[in-house]
Amino acid sequence: MELAILKDIVLIFALSTLVNLVFTRFRIPTVVGYLLTGIIAGPHLLSLVSARYQIELIAEIGVVLLLFTIGMEFSLKHLLKIRRIVFFGGLLQVFVTAGVFVVATHFYGIDWKAAAFFGFLLALSSSALVLKLLQERSELTSNYGRTVLGILIFQDLMVVPLILFSNILAGNSVNIPVELLIMSLKVIFILGLVYAGNKWLLPKLLHLIAMTKNQELFIMSIFLICFAVALLTSKLGMSLALGAFLAGLMISDSEYSHNAFGNFLPIKDVFASFFFVSIGMLVEISFIIENYKLVLISVLMVIILKSLIAGGVGFLLGHTLKGTVLIGLALSQVGEFSFILAKIGFSNSILSDYFYHLFLAIAVVTMALTPLLFHVSVPLSNLLLKLPLPGFLVNGLFPLKEIEIPDFSNHLVIIGKDASAIKLSIMAKYNNLRHVSVIFDPSLAKEKMNEGDLVVYGDATNESVLKKAYADKADIVVVSVGKIVPCMAIVEKVRQLNKNAYILVRAPRIVNIEQLYRIGADQVLAEKLEIAIDLLNRILLKRLVPQNEVNRILTRIRNFNLGVFSEKDMAGKTSILDEFSNINITAVKVEPDSAAEGRSLIEIDLRKTTGVTVLAIRRGSDVIEHPVPETVLNKNDIAYLLGNPEQINFASELLHQKIK
Repeated sequence: MELAILKDIVLIFALSTLVNLVFTRFRIPTVVGYLLTGIIAGPHLLSLVSARYQIELIAEIGVVLLLFTIGMEFSLKHLLKIRRIVFFGGLLQVFVTAGVFVVATHFYGIDWKAAAFFGFLLALSSSALVLKLLQERSELTSNYGRTVLGILIFQDLMVVPLILFSNILAGNSVNIPVELLIMSLKVIFILGLVYAGNKWLLPKLLHLIAMTKNQELFIMSIFLICFAVALLTSKLGMSLALGAFLAGLMISDSEYSHNAFGNFLPIKDVFASFFFVSIGMLVEISFIIENYKLVLISVLMVIILKSLIAGGVGFLLGHTLKGTVLIGLALSQVGEFSFILAKIGFSNSILSDYFYHLFLAIAVVTMALTPLLFHVSVPLSNLLLKLPLPGFLVNGLFPLKEIEIPDFSNHLVIIGKDASAIKLSIMAKYNNLRHVSVIFDPSLAKEKMNEGDLVVYGDATNESVLKKAYADKADIVVVSVGKIVPCMAIVEKVRQLNKNAYILVRAPRIVNIEQLYRIGADQVLAEKLEIAIDLLNRILLKRLVPQNEVNRILTRIRNFNLGVFSEKDMAGKTSILDEFSNINITAVKVEPDSAAEGRSLIEIDLRKTTGVTVLAIRRGSDVIEHPVPETVLNKNDIAYLLGNPEQINFASELLHQKIK
């Protein structure tokens, strides 16, 4: 490696670390920090970077790895489900956007060739940036995320025809029918290769490599697949990034894809940062300063028009007003492949030097604003929903047919569309537990309805949606939502509707536990903590630690982690309410042949030995309320015990323990 490129890498890392350290304090996305790093280090400001070609090469690798991980996360099955979005939605978005900008750029005083070229440049959006943001927000497989991805895939497929279009505009002699035929054959070939690789070739190959139990060999083979397919598509005239995405799809359904995905993430993030830095280097600050009014007007025009057109396409595809706003703002920037086309247009004199630099300024500024637009998209859509808009605009052109929910009470309500909520719904159905699911994803809601589940589609932060699921009459409500802000809003709304419901919440992080308890949650499961506890449980059992001791260890861990907030809140003060917050009523079955069977409560003396209080006993269909000390326990009785988790564990051991 040459010393120049090493020096440049050190400078980029140092500067981006410094910039993002400041930006993180103000919660500004790191993508903006990388763009600013490129502007500062680029040739048009401080000229700190000398090996620009090598940096651009590293950036290209970053885009390849980014799209490869997105392909692994998505899967070919999901892609086939959105084929209508890819071809109908993508075609409509690209050509309507291009047509509108051809008309709009005519007022800039450029000829029709440049206007047509400009129209298609501005029609493309940034796959690398948008998919990175969707991936970070865990919204890649959401309803609007699938639509955004489908349109972006079509845009990437359009790169080859647009290169052909550039040659036509430049006056180069091109045999259009032959070129179109060759292009179609290439597309058919690559799609056939992806299907064959996903179905037959790669599962067997990866299994063979995994059986060697050599992690280095496995990772090397994944890199080989990624770059080989990307290189193949590049040789066929398509983009490297599209090839990498297709390579990810090829191994997405493999049982080894999660292992590959986990190993790629840190590498991908490092290389992808160079892409955004390299984009920032293209900005000529002096041009923006000299033409700031034109740049500002052009940027606003691009964002507004692209948002309206992309949102309109989303609306025609059946999205609600909220989905329409999210899709529009997600696709409002100019894409990275437009830079490649712009260079071709500039070298072939389709674009003048002035309009080439204007395009670069528009593209980089719109990309820099994209994280902010993502951030404001939900508040903006919520604000619009407060307006007196017609029902078809709010609910979409193809609203879900609402199913009749019986007048439930004392049932289970499951709120969320993540894997945890869906699996819990399946388990509840399998065990005949009456439940209603609230899902804010129309395609997933429709799928669950078709399976015969009771589903309410809508945003659970709305009181009307919760009432449709009879959350005000439920005895247990489970909230499994990834983001803390909507999660808190839902818990607070449920507690306002139902003072007696037991609210069980999945918390994204341990630091969120205090907030959720304060607004009304009865039990909070910190996702990462519970995974660690489950792992420890398996380790202790493998080491042959007795089950009762394992239960005590795990209970102490939970009490320590979930009880920290109350100590902070009281600042050393104690209250009887603190004790009650950790006390639960638990149903425990008296096992046949246990030490408790056939003995009275006074004989086993649960209160003295374990600290629990027996509130009631269910025997078949009868309930013995306030049992007296002489009450005898029979096998299969259900004892309702009052106590903290550790006391309940002791009592359970006694009621389950077999007579030796």
